[in-house]
Amino acid sequence: MAPKKQIEETKDLQTEIWAGEKPVYNSKIEDVFQKLESRELGLTSQEARAKLQKYGKNALDEGKKMTLIQRFFEQLKDMMIIVLLVAALVSGIMAVINGHYADLIDSGLILLIVIMNAVIGLVQESNAEKALDALKNMNKPDAKVIRDGIQMSIKSEEIAIGDVVVLEAGDIVPADIRLIESVSLKIEEAALTGESVPSEKHVGVLENENPPLGDRTNLCYSSGIVSYGRGKGVVFATGMSTEVGKIAKMLSSGGDDKTPLQQQLAKTAKILSFGVIAIAVVIFIFNLLFRDKSAPIVDSIIGSFMIAVAIAVAAIPEGLPAVVTIVLSIGVKRMSARKAIVSNLPSVETLGCCEIICSDKTGTLTLNQMTVKELYTPENGNYTSAEVMMTEGSDLLLRGMVLCNDTKESEGVLIGDPTETALVAYAKEVGFEGNSEKYKRVDEKPFDSTRKLMSTVNMVGDKKVAHIKGAPDILIKKCSKIYDGSNVRSITSSDIEKILSANSQMASKALRVLAVAVKYEDLELEVIEEDMIFVGLVGMIDPPRPEVKDAVAVCKRAGMTAIMITGDHMDTAKAIAAEIGILEEGKKAITGADLDNMSDEEFIQEIDNIRVYARVSPENKVRIVKGFKSINKVVAMTGDGVNDAPSIHEADIGIGMGITGTDVSKGASDMVLADDNFATIVAAVEEGRKIYSNIKKAVQSLMSANIAEVVCLFITTVILSAIAGRNITILTPVMILWINLVTDSLPALALGTESAESDVMLYPPRKPGSSLFAGKTGLDILIQGVMQSVLVMASFVFGEYVAGVGNGNHGVAMTMAFITLCMIQLFHAYNLRSQNHSLFARNPFKNRFLNLAFIVGAILTIVPLVIPTVAKAIFDAVPLNGTQWGVALGLSALIIPFVELQKLVEEIIERKTGKADN
Repeated sequence: MAPKKQIEETKDLQTEIWAGEKPVYNSKIEDVFQKLESRELGLTSQEARAKLQKYGKNALDEGKKMTLIQRFFEQLKDMMIIVLLVAALVSGIMAVINGHYADLIDSGLILLIVIMNAVIGLVQESNAEKALDALKNMNKPDAKVIRDGIQMSIKSEEIAIGDVVVLEAGDIVPADIRLIESVSLKIEEAALTGESVPSEKHVGVLENENPPLGDRTNLCYSSGIVSYGRGKGVVFATGMSTEVGKIAKMLSSGGDDKTPLQQQLAKTAKILSFGVIAIAVVIFIFNLLFRDKSAPIVDSIIGSFMIAVAIAVAAIPEGLPAVVTIVLSIGVKRMSARKAIVSNLPSVETLGCCEIICSDKTGTLTLNQMTVKELYTPENGNYTSAEVMMTEGSDLLLRGMVLCNDTKESEGVLIGDPTETALVAYAKEVGFEGNSEKYKRVDEKPFDSTRKLMSTVNMVGDKKVAHIKGAPDILIKKCSKIYDGSNVRSITSSDIEKILSANSQMASKALRVLAVAVKYEDLELEVIEEDMIFVGLVGMIDPPRPEVKDAVAVCKRAGMTAIMITGDHMDTAKAIAAEIGILEEGKKAITGADLDNMSDEEFIQEIDNIRVYARVSPENKVRIVKGFKSINKVVAMTGDGVNDAPSIHEADIGIGMGITGTDVSKGASDMVLADDNFATIVAAVEEGRKIYSNIKKAVQSLMSANIAEVVCLFITTVILSAIAGRNITILTPVMILWINLVTDSLPALALGTESAESDVMLYPPRKPGSSLFAGKTGLDILIQGVMQSVLVMASFVFGEYVAGVGNGNHGVAMTMAFITLCMIQLFHAYNLRSQNHSLFARNPFKNRFLNLAFIVGAILTIVPLVIPTVAKAIFDAVPLNGTQWGVALGLSALIIPFVELQKLVEEIIERKTGKADN
């Protein structure tokens, strides 16, 4: 990879070559050689070295990758993580000031959680990066150049300005080239222009000023693939100065917007931060007001501050960042199994609120493979679907399709021009094999863009027969006879009218139509294309992927809009869009030129009515994505070509194609479809919606527990302490962390594995600005937090005032409250499997991970407490008798009927107010 500074200098120097001059496509070949200081015999080795030294290697700037340490600290740039770090710092400082060094365990555990969270995110993104690297073609092709007057093969990165490059079928164009020789040359440029049909290339000077990339027929662009013919050209741009390089540079100017989930987590962290500060201030003031008047004021201030910090730390859900990261990681693994590789964790969830899917056509919605769709033969006078088996009388049409064809076959793979390979593939499907020995080619007249015809002479038995194919309007004029299925007769005006009608009907469906003819006499090449016998028409198109129509329908039901954006022609784009359901009645299709003529205000006014954009440039694609984002739509952009990369990068979530996608488009993507299957996007959207729902369940579980902790601590530490005239503590710092990190986080993680609701794809996407506490979630957290507080305080009061004996009663109360609060989290997780429906509406134990979390959490809570030495050392807890255990566990289990009652009341209220289905 060339250094960035060198690449920028290279681009400036290459630009200077053409400063103030005609563009290369408007220049004569001799002027191009003069400007590039080259010649038809190419550069000398010495000249090539000097130019490489001056202009740099033919390489793209891949950007500077972050080091492992930088990527690690990148994981810490999160508001919630910062809140935890501040809490750990304050807690540690207070432990040192107070001389309670054992309390440093509190800070240490918080730091451990933060580090674990960062490591999980780092490992997940590293695995995704490796998977993406594995998809890339690391073997860069060599290029054939003429140096020192000799043709040789060199590495593509060693191509220099002024090199003369030799192009043959199957070659990848190594740089931007001005053609100096072209023999029936066709180049597949779909990755750059979006056109599904190879572009015919010529050497002539173009008269038009600033034509679109796809119309610059005397230029070949880096990354293009030679599909037919041969040619030579002189290199006029390399590296970042090529059209591919310009697109790569556009990527660096794209934004780095936060995903909706990241925005909501940041908002949640801010709410928690202000909440924690408010709680600390209130408790500090309350404690000072009811302090022990006999104690020194300084001691009271320090004591009040310590209590305020302890309760504030209890209010922070330490496990939330780790839970969110792990839930996202689980979703990433599931998506990987479904052929979708995610490089950025939060991007998975972003799909859940996706409203617009902007999709490239070629290779994404379509197969990027020309396919025979319809046929016309005079024997039946109608055009028929290609799926209908050919009749025996159509043998002549099949023969012409296969024999007048330069397709080669290697190890079962057809190689050649996509149009010609489509003809051979169809003939093979219906059982016709054009064996080269059986039908030996003895003469030919190659395709020429001026004649728009191709002719071959083959041996059929012991006779020579000419087979001709080409443009219908040209070929029909040169036919004097017609084969009607049984006889060869003179062609009539009625025949011609029927043929032209069939051609028109095929063309109206955006089919590429070829006509086929034969000839048995006068086979000299000079007259071979005169007085021919018309045989039939063949209509082809790059068809939609089979699964796309259903995928588009699912998107509509889910409240999303699919938009087609392509560099292809309008007729083709409209035909495909209508077939798969994107272009509906009343909706519009426009070209890139139409878009350029619109002001931003006009475009925004019309944007909701436009479903298809044809003949667009990379800049058009970016403008479309920005347009949707400007009206607060969450946009996904799919594509596989170099021309898709800037818009993929600009979108809220970019989706690249793993098989047909270019390295540039994959590098710009947040997610890559390993199977290039558009339907995988639907699965990704479903996964995104499920992940967000599960994250909300986890947040509800964690936050309701924290509310219970704060309420219980406030009641005991502040109110009961003031009443009793002594310090009453309900939970130790280690107990609080144990609840937050073990019995609270384990079930929250298990909730992240919940399967999607059956109707998850039947509702519109949520708005990206909607809070994690939107709907009933915030109220449910508050109500259920209070419910838990009541049950925990009941357990504490029983231990403190009913069950205790002598001076051990406070220890019993603390232990019972701890058990109740721990076990409540495990029981409550079952309530949260559904926010609205009863736990018993479906199998309550279907989630095996939740069952495991319950068992593990219960063991980790109960086992240490039944071993007195361990209970004392870790939790400062005391042994309980059977009654005390029964009361503590029984009260924790009551959370299930409490929440069931809440759901029943809410359902009754919703029915009465008519909101049951909202």
